[in-house]
Formats: sequence, C-alpha cells, structure tokens
Amino acid sequence: MMVDITRNETYLELFHNDYQSAKGYHRRAEKFAQTGHPANLVFHIATMALERYLVALCDLYGVSPQNHNYVCLMEAAETVVDFPAELNQEIRSLDEIFGICSLEINPHGDPVASDANRVLVLCGEVRKILDMAGQSVPVVKRPA
Repeated sequence: MMVDITRNETYLELFHNDYQSAKGYHRRAEKFAQTGHPANLVFHIATMALERYLVALCDLYGVSPQNHNYVCLMEAAETVVDFPAELNQEIRSLDEIFGICSLEINPHGDPVASDANRVLVLCGEVRKILDMAGQSVPVVKRPA
C-alpha cells in the first residue's frame, strides 16, 4: 500500500535524476547481456541499476536510507511501498550472497550468467513498482 505524502521539488528532481540513471544502467546491462558481454560485467551494471531504482523510489517519497546496500535500501523503501515478500527477500539476499558494500572477500565468487539474469529480472520488477508509483509525479522543470 502506498503512503500518501507531500512531495517537494527537491525530492522530485532527485527522483527524476535517479530514475533516469537507473533506466540507463538497466538498458546498458540488458544490451550487454544480449551482445554476449561477460556475466560479471552485466551483473555489476545491473546491480547499479537496481540500486538507482531503489534510491529513486526513496527519493519519490522523501525517505533516506541509512546506507546504499540492499538491506538498508529495502528497509527504507518498504516503509512507503508494499513489496512482494519474495521480491523483498531476493533483493536483500544480494548483500549476503555477493558481499555488496562489504570490505570482506566475496565468498560466492564471480557472478555468472544466472546471477546477471537474476538481477536483470529484479530490475524489471522494481521498475514496474516505480512506474506505478511515479505515474502521477509531475516533471520538474529546471531553469534554463
């Protein structure tokens, strides 16, 4: 269920910037996957897209995550949007599996094609949520 809050222009501008960045990373990751680039490259670009999508969602509602790892992003995002439980767990698990934002050695190893595809699917699911949430968001015009 969406929480109805007043959106100010600063948050709307942040939302639009982060959402455009997310879509750009997402498109690039899909293109790289289609053209046979290494799975670890696709994975890392897709994880940047997923992060930007979640940050954009937080921006849309003026919610500040404690950190930009997936657990903190989901904790912030789920205060304003109901995520399907499976999607929530899948996104959160990226931190645990790949040690994202960790200084420790990654115990999982290099991402493979199935890992890259998994993150691309997650990007698509979060983008659908964002598209629904942002349908009534006005465009912020920047001064010329």
